[in-house]
Amino acid sequence: MKFDTPAGTNPIDRMRVVGQPTARIDGPLKVSGKAPYAYEHHDVPGKPAYGYVVGAAIAKGAIRSIDTAQAERAPGVITVVTHRNAGKLGKGRMNTANLLGGPRVEHYHQAIAVVVAETFEQARAAAAMIDVDYARDGGTFDLAAAKTGAAEQGGENAPTAVGDFEGAFASAPVKLDATYTTPDQSHSMMEPHATIAQWDGDGVTVWTSNQMVAWGKKELAATLQIAPEKVRLVSPYIGGGFGGKLFLRSDVVMASLASRAAKRPVKVALQRPLIPNNTTHRPATIQRIRVGCSRDGKITAIGHESWSGNLPDGDLETATMQTKLLYAGPNRMTAMRLAVLDLPEGNAMRAPGEAPGLMALEIAMDEMAEKLGMDPVKFRVINDTQVDPEKPDRPFSQRNLVRCLEDGAKRFGWSRRKAPGQTRDGRWLVGMGVAAAFRNNLNQKSAARVRLNASGQVTVETDMTDIGTGSYTIIAQTAAEMLGVPLAKVSVKLGDSAFPAAAGSGGQWGANSSTAGVYAACVKLREQVVQSLGFGQGEATFENGTVRVGNRSADLAQAAKAGELIAEDAMEYGDLAKKFQQSTFGGHFVEVGVDRYTGEVRVRRMLAVCAAGRILNPTSARSQVIGAMTMGVGGALMEELAVDKRFGFFVNHDLAGYEVPVHMDIPHQEVVFLDEADDKVSPMKAKGVGELGLCGVGAAVANAIYNATGVRIRDYPITLDKHLDKLGDVA
Repeated sequence: MKFDTPAGTNPIDRMRVVGQPTARIDGPLKVSGKAPYAYEHHDVPGKPAYGYVVGAAIAKGAIRSIDTAQAERAPGVITVVTHRNAGKLGKGRMNTANLLGGPRVEHYHQAIAVVVAETFEQARAAAAMIDVDYARDGGTFDLAAAKTGAAEQGGENAPTAVGDFEGAFASAPVKLDATYTTPDQSHSMMEPHATIAQWDGDGVTVWTSNQMVAWGKKELAATLQIAPEKVRLVSPYIGGGFGGKLFLRSDVVMASLASRAAKRPVKVALQRPLIPNNTTHRPATIQRIRVGCSRDGKITAIGHESWSGNLPDGDLETATMQTKLLYAGPNRMTAMRLAVLDLPEGNAMRAPGEAPGLMALEIAMDEMAEKLGMDPVKFRVINDTQVDPEKPDRPFSQRNLVRCLEDGAKRFGWSRRKAPGQTRDGRWLVGMGVAAAFRNNLNQKSAARVRLNASGQVTVETDMTDIGTGSYTIIAQTAAEMLGVPLAKVSVKLGDSAFPAAAGSGGQWGANSSTAGVYAACVKLREQVVQSLGFGQGEATFENGTVRVGNRSADLAQAAKAGELIAEDAMEYGDLAKKFQQSTFGGHFVEVGVDRYTGEVRVRRMLAVCAAGRILNPTSARSQVIGAMTMGVGGALMEELAVDKRFGFFVNHDLAGYEVPVHMDIPHQEVVFLDEADDKVSPMKAKGVGELGLCGVGAAVANAIYNATGVRIRDYPITLDKHLDKLGDVA
């Protein structure tokens, strides 16, 4: 099915099942321990052996020699795989570094060996016996030092310019020129990267934790240099990913190589201290923002430059993307530059680009509002735009940013906000902060297969994944709505490359795209049902388990009496996204307390008001947003991968040294979804929300801290040492 014109009225609009607050149908399996995650999958044929991955002890250089003899003689050891006996490997286009290092080493903790043994403990003990001699090369590990050599990018990441930014900024009566920094960050998902691999002849099946099944299958085939049809990838349950499991990682490759060598299934889970350096992370940024305004608060010039680093051939952190679209202004400039760093690979982490970009831009907007003597909410509102500022003939498909900000301000009690440093609660300095939320809506082709049997049971099959986001539930809701059956009559099977290829979980596109694919398959199944019942032409109504065309009706199950009906289709997209800018919007409001004597920050309450099209399931959507808000607090206050600039690795590479917040750290969170439906994005009229909930949160926290203390911090995370010595100046 092709979506190339705005959606008209369709069965989803009834919203009898879709749009209702529904508990996750996979919840009972998860809380009872019956949902099989990658490392504990129960349907693997044969007894699995255990693999233990050895990571490189240098950041850049070569392996002179690797002695595995003692490890191979250790108790229980079956085999040891290194670059010497792994065979020739290819490289998928989505991986910056090779997933098996040797003889060259491209980054610290790059996988260089996997030891396979009868037990995990035996594999771990033997891994410590491997003796590696390295030749260490010098490397570049400091973004600030490499900044001057950073290069501008081309394509969609090329610099943009509208009007005369330099001239307009120079002549602006009120202006800001400030630099902000964000650090390297780790995904730190609950479930580690884990895989069980099993070869059958010249083909391999992997039970793994991967957000994008179709991508993973293709990449593994390219890496192992076998045909894609020889790879089956199964990932039904995922314990979090945040983008760290978008692409093929070393656990999949090392398990596959180990299984082929051992001639039996092998389980590999990357040990937690290996993950931050071995896999991917959010790269650090240095961002310069310049804003010029007239005295009435209208932006006349806005410029945003960003620097980030990555391995050779890596991508940059697209931190200026939201600045192209979020606020009006006739004279504009953005530029992104990439430095070559020999740190581990930087890649997608929840809301790549917008998350760190808004951490800077939305502080700059507050600083500019203060220079103007204007309320920060009002300043954002008067610079709203209903068209793409770089392409004024291209309107937004739907844009309710102003309503998010104004409704949020009323609900949060923004009118009670005082000047910086003026609100006290005992020893606590109390402040409020605001930030706009923005994240583009992206659609991906997505397919599904729907089955109807003689008992009226509906089964949906698609390789879509559920990373804790509620995919099982919203897909079931979609099928139930389309076919007029109760939710209990729908079974959903996900995460298997044997099923039709779906959008996968990434880029905030998963919910809208995957349900649209199910919608397309259900439309085809509805046609088959009507034909099977012999109802002829006419508009069909599917309701309460019955099908009605004109004055004729029958039970839905009757259509499959002669045999199961099966329909498969995909939703593909035309050029509506070119005609209309498709984005999601929100307003984040935060109240903090800062201890006047210790500098300790406590988040007291948070509010997110989101405009993201139709909300398919308010219960799971709220869960997504409050989790994102919590993640945003981590980015603001504590999350930072500390770089050892001598030897090129992240020092705090475990959950003891890399701190993340939990819900108990934040007493009160409120989420409001605007009642809207965007007919230009899909037949579901929905957009993504899981990353929108993160975008802008860090800046809202930072702005609240400033309002509490009067101390402006532009370098994340905002740890107490950065403002403690200035708190004594607060009157």
